[in-house]
This record gives sequence, structure tokens and C-alpha cells, in this order.
Amino acid sequence: MAASVANYDYIVDWEFQADGLIRVKVGLSGILMVKGTSYDNMNQVNQPENLHGTLLSENVVGVIHDHYITFYLDMDVDGPGNSFVKVNIKRETTSPGESPRLSYLKAVRNVVKTEKDAQVKLKLYDPSEYHIVNPSKKTRVGNPVGYKLVPGGTAASLLDLDDLPQKRGAFTNNQIWVTPYNKSEEWAGGLFTYQSHGDDTLAVWAERDRPIENKDIVMWYTLGFHHVPCQEDYPIMPTVSSSFDLKPVNFYESNPILNIPPHFEKDLPVCSAAATA
Repeated sequence: MAASVANYDYIVDWEFQADGLIRVKVGLSGILMVKGTSYDNMNQVNQPENLHGTLLSENVVGVIHDHYITFYLDMDVDGPGNSFVKVNIKRETTSPGESPRLSYLKAVRNVVKTEKDAQVKLKLYDPSEYHIVNPSKKTRVGNPVGYKLVPGGTAASLLDLDDLPQKRGAFTNNQIWVTPYNKSEEWAGGLFTYQSHGDDTLAVWAERDRPIENKDIVMWYTLGFHHVPCQEDYPIMPTVSSSFDLKPVNFYESNPILNIPPHFEKDLPVCSAAATA
């Protein structure tokens, strides 16, 4: 799908792959956000940082800004009774003389009980996987069936939390939220974001800290972009893109691609020259 919002065009592609993976791609293009200026060359600017953007052309500044696209993921993995599991990847240190190795990795699985504990700020050096599982449905070896969110391009808002635009967009305070399904809670920024005072957002709903274990739950994921404009972005911007994945985790008994019939030579198109020199 493609949506034109103000001066930007947002392209969202959903790919459903044969191995069960769902890949969501987001592309941004359109007309760049700009403002007028008296400058027509950078040698006139005493303090470039005060431009709050990039001089793109004579008397035109491209303004620094962010983009956030929040996905409402009503998972229902093999039924409505789901749980959110944070799989923390930890370093384990070996005891003296235990092994030639000094350290190794382990996974610590934590079933999240309530909304507040499900709020996630992504951290490179505190890695985790984020699973939605159905605790009542197991594989033949006993693993709960599930899907995991694999984050892609992320950005976190740098605005003050009490700044009005940030109050309205408080769903960007975390990259991941999990809430109980509620038919009236569909839009992360509330029904009227541009007129909001921040009292009808995902951040407000999650303050109730409702139980989410083995419930009909919704995962919210925010994919973000920081945009410092450059001259190549003006006047029409080349597409900037990113993506995230929803990947099966013990949802199948084995790799589902193994069940796809093989291709034989007779199935392939044969190309031949229409004429010879």
C-alpha cells in the first residue's frame, strides 16, 4: 500500500514467504520538508548548528525531523490465548579450570506478566528476542508454538517527554509495547493526534498495567527514522527504506520449505535465440 501524508509518501509492503516468515518493508519518499532562509551559501553561516537542518539550495533549508510508523500486531498465534516472552541473551562466565573458554552465551526466558514490564527500549548491548507464544499449544518435543518480532531500523525520539509533540506521540517512548486486546484501543496516537493533549495514547492505556499472560494480546512495534536532509533529497526525495520481520519460532515441527515440491528442469523456462547472426 502507499499513503500520502502531508508532503511524504509512505510505501508499506508485506511479504509472506514460503518458510513462514512475514517481512514488512517501509519506504519513505515524497517532497522534503523545508523552510526559507536568508542564506544562499554556507560561508554566510556563522553557527551552522543553528540552522537546525541543511542548506539545500539558495534560501532553502531542509529541516531535521523524525518519522515513526507504529504497527498494531494482533498476533493470535494458533489461537487468542497468547503470552509475551522476553528471551534475554546473557553472557555466562566459566569457573576457573572449567573450560579453556572464558565465557559463553545462554538464553533466559521471562514470561511477562503485565503491560509495564512489556515495554521495551531496544539496546545493542542488552540483546533479547521478543516472542509471542501460545502456552497451551506445544510442538511434539514440548516447545510452545510462537512467532518472534525481529526489529529492523529503529530510532528513539530525543524530544523532552513533556514537549507537546512528544506527549501526542508518546507511543515512541518505547519501541515495543504489549497490551490486552481492546476494540477501542486501535490507534497508538489516539483518535485525533493533531488535536491531542496526550491523554488518549498507547502510553496512557499501558499505565493501567493490565495482566497480559495467556490473554488475547496486541504487540505494538514502532519503526523509526532520523532524517538529517542532504542535497540529494531535494526537491524530490529518493526512497529511504527499512524493514522488520515476524518469524516463526517453534511454530512448525521443522523447516516448512522441506514440504515444497522440488523444481525439475522441465519446470523451468527455456530461452532460445529468435534468430542467429
